[in-house]
Amino acid sequence: MINQTKNILDITGRVLNIQRYCSHDGPGIRTNVFIKGCSLRCKWCGNPESIRLKPEVSYDPKKCDGKKCSICLKAPFPEGGFYFVDGDDTKVKVNWQLAAGTTEEMVALCPTGALEMFGKTMTVGEVMDEVEKDASIYRSTGGGLSMSGGEVMLQPDFAAALLQEAHNRGINTAIETACNAPWASLEKVLPHVDTMLHDIKLMNSERHKKWTGVGNERILANFKKAYETFPNIDFIARTPLIPGVNCDDEHVLGVLEFIKPHKNVIDYELLPYHRFGLGKYESLGVVYELDDYKTPSDEVVKRFQAMIDEAFGRNRK
Repeated sequence: MINQTKNILDITGRVLNIQRYCSHDGPGIRTNVFIKGCSLRCKWCGNPESIRLKPEVSYDPKKCDGKKCSICLKAPFPEGGFYFVDGDDTKVKVNWQLAAGTTEEMVALCPTGALEMFGKTMTVGEVMDEVEKDASIYRSTGGGLSMSGGEVMLQPDFAAALLQEAHNRGINTAIETACNAPWASLEKVLPHVDTMLHDIKLMNSERHKKWTGVGNERILANFKKAYETFPNIDFIARTPLIPGVNCDDEHVLGVLEFIKPHKNVIDYELLPYHRFGLGKYESLGVVYELDDYKTPSDEVVKRFQAMIDEAFGRNRK
């Protein structure tokens, strides 16, 4: 339970954004609360704006008016953070190290929306005000509140408080997590979760470290302990399927072997790799490392899906 010495509605967290009418992160129609901060560095990450815990500025040159505006070259913006290249004043350039000092108040001064701030501090009460706008839709579709990231377990007090308050109001809850966090964080959060969607990115720890920056020993141990400790949660395993990384029989069969002994793991979903987040890297001044990787073919995905259906005793025509 949350420490009741502080009003649960006043507990704060770092929120990236809130998306309504979602249908892929738990049952029914849901509102998905994305939070900032991640403990993995997956080379294929489609949400690079969620990795850092602190708010960060992004820049879209397509919206920039260049010399016609130039407001970001003046106070109160960080000196040298934004500049023109000699001979070209059509678009502002960014010194990302200096521009890191840009605040939300400064971003609001940009008249064209070329500058955007990812991440802000919100209270549980403020988030629930947004979530409850669709309470009638949750009741009619079996939906509710989902939390994703970033990594939910990196803000365990906020996540637990938000999920608990949703339950207090009769709203179904789900989280999406990779569980690279201390078990104590899971113990705080999972008592307030109805469905947990969890990424099993690679079963081999050495390969996991190569592609995500960390080994998977703690992650797999957390998954197994969660299955056993919280039998009433519906667990759904997921794999972002990437050719050249984990798009092979060894991985899919390894995941099935890991999850099938646990009856509360009700499904295994494949998420074929895509490059929809590539523009976000450019807007943050970050290099995308998987530039040459492709989406898996429909035939490959169907073959793996048939293996999963067989393991779960499903007969899809």
